[in-house]
Amino acid sequence: MYFEVSGVTVSPLVPFLVAFFVSLFVASAGVSGAFLLLPFQVSILGFTSPAVSPTNLFYNIVAIPSGVYRYMREGRMAWPLAWVIIIGTLPGIFIGAIIRILYLPDPKNFKFFAGFVLLYIGLRLVQSMFTKNDPAIEKAKAVEARFYTEKNDKINDPENDPDPAPAVVTVKFSLKQYSYSFYGEIFTFNTAGLLLLSSMVGIVGGIYGIGGGAIIAPFLVAFFGLPVYTIAGATLFATFATSIAGVVFYAGIAPLFAYTGLAIAPDWALGALFGAGGFLGLYCGARLQKYMPAKIIKIILILALLFVAFRYIYSFF
Repeated sequence: MYFEVSGVTVSPLVPFLVAFFVSLFVASAGVSGAFLLLPFQVSILGFTSPAVSPTNLFYNIVAIPSGVYRYMREGRMAWPLAWVIIIGTLPGIFIGAIIRILYLPDPKNFKFFAGFVLLYIGLRLVQSMFTKNDPAIEKAKAVEARFYTEKNDKINDPENDPDPAPAVVTVKFSLKQYSYSFYGEIFTFNTAGLLLLSSMVGIVGGIYGIGGGAIIAPFLVAFFGLPVYTIAGATLFATFATSIAGVVFYAGIAPLFAYTGLAIAPDWALGALFGAGGFLGLYCGARLQKYMPAKIIKIILILALLFVAFRYIYSFF
């Protein structure tokens, strides 16, 4: 099948299956898999024009609702967290889109940039796994271990339904602080600090075409000390909302840059195929998350990030 915007010729099954398996493995970490699908499109399919970024964002729009639905059903949606990320990220998405078109149209430079973004994310996750004597991170790890153990204990108990899970309950939300409870523990962070971080993440997300969830999720774990089981739904929803804005913006400004001869608007058909695979994969991944140890979730994400990062940086030289 030929996709006119991207210039790609590939069987429709390929983007569907690739997106399904990628999203299946990373959905548990609260990311959509777009950060891994972009390297596949650039390196394997040869889709190197700026249009690859909004195509990747369109994948998020199609794929993410199933995962968000699953986390909502289980009561593990920290809605204030999601809205703070969205408000902070949106302006950056627009700035990142302009930077991508004007300053990073060359695929070689874009890969180099993307490689360092992914490398930094991966290293921060590694650090969070080995951090000791940090009360916030240790508390999060203890809750993650308890959640995983109790959910798996229920599988062998026919008297209990393994689906219900402890809910994320907002305790306090203001411009200064957000607190929520999970398993009887209170987790708190500075709202303004997250807004500032989200604005910077938005710029990178707009350039890379990932919506920002793959970047913000590791920060929430490594810097804010939040349990991975409680942030996944919020980061996915935030990625969904900001991806809509990103796609609309790219499509809207495409005519303004027609003189460059570059494809800027999304490849809707290719993005829809990736999205269909991701829709199924994210639902299954979100469904399986509670049965996976938090450490395994983080290791899967780290390996995927570092593999792509080192490959892109090495290819630049």
